[in-house]
Amino acid sequence: QVQMVESGGGLVQAGGSLRLSCAASGRTFSSYAMGWFRQAPGKEREFVAAISSSIIRTYYADSVKGRFTISRDNARNTVYLQMNSLKPEDSAVYYCAADRYRPAVVAAEYDYWGQGTQVTVSS
Repeated sequence: QVQMVESGGGLVQAGGSLRLSCAASGRTFSSYAMGWFRQAPGKEREFVAAISSSIIRTYYADSVKGRFTISRDNARNTVYLQMNSLKPEDSAVYYCAADRYRPAVVAAEYDYWGQGTQVTVSS
């Protein structure tokens, strides 16, 4: 089992940057693909980015491509989401998730979830 805790959220002005971290427990962290999702009030949870266990492959939603970067440090059991050029529409609760098989873009395929961290971008 993998337990995860997100941090790094907060309030930022449009055009600013934030770096989210997701610290995971468990010795098998490096074998999991990891993803970031977000959910705004009244909306479905949506895919943001994902990274394979081997770090070789990364995937991004079109809405964040070129602005967000996902990375991981398997030695520290941590996955990151660097968010640049933030927009008000990026405001949401951001969740990290772990998938035993692959860096999926569908939330239902993920096995474990963190509790989320709030990101608010003011205009």
